[in-house]
Amino acid sequence: MKKKRIDLLLIEKGFFSSREKAKSALMAGLVKVNGELIEKVGTKIDEESDILVKESRMPYVSRGGLKLEKALQIFSLNLENRICLDIGASTGGFTDCMLQHKASSVIAIDVGYGQLDWRLRNDDRVTVMERTNIRYVTPEKLDELADFASIDVSFISLKLVLPAVFELIKPESYLVVLVKPQFEAGRDMVGKNGVVRDPSVHKQVIHRVVNECNQIDLKVLDLSFSPIKGPKGNVEFLLLLQKSTATTSKVNKEKIDLIVEQAHNDLP
Repeated sequence: MKKKRIDLLLIEKGFFSSREKAKSALMAGLVKVNGELIEKVGTKIDEESDILVKESRMPYVSRGGLKLEKALQIFSLNLENRICLDIGASTGGFTDCMLQHKASSVIAIDVGYGQLDWRLRNDDRVTVMERTNIRYVTPEKLDELADFASIDVSFISLKLVLPAVFELIKPESYLVVLVKPQFEAGRDMVGKNGVVRDPSVHKQVIHRVVNECNQIDLKVLDLSFSPIKGPKGNVEFLLLLQKSTATTSKVNKEKIDLIVEQAHNDLP
């Protein structure tokens, strides 16, 4: 009997409309094949296998929305009537979260193409900027500077992204930045399959990002960790920044050490 990848089969059988949604369900432990839990996206199964998908309680188009949701809650952020930037929008989990928290509009920027969820793509409140490298976006390309921004990018260091974003937001605006150690640490510090497991490396990475923020008047107000790990199992961290010359940064070594330790203790 012919075998196919589970993520593709889930789409063919109508369980999901995109590979990203199928992937999210698999990683969330919602898919069983012939009674066996399947979590790896590339697993090949017989086409006639019995597939069971448990009802998802996912409130957003992708699991990424859960990361921003935690940030909004723990950092006490209000997006109502705000113009927002979603940098590294991908499927649109962050965009969806912003809209559900009453943002007036969202500019979804991504270097990729065709990834944004169809519902969001057709929402009048969403402006889609695909095939767009944030490093080359200038204020002139926006109708208005943003009140809030989120950054969730891969395969690029934040130090290359933050200066560009700084120019796209209004003074005193807040940013939530997802720090991904696997894209910030040196190659010799990244382990097998691109996973950084060493807490000391996590601390070094956060220290460096904090210092880079301070150099361009992005003040670091708070730090937490993502409620879910990245696709390969990487622990990720949430930084709250503010574009301000008056505010002083409030995240020190003790705070970084505490949050990294909590992340390693709390996340499965």
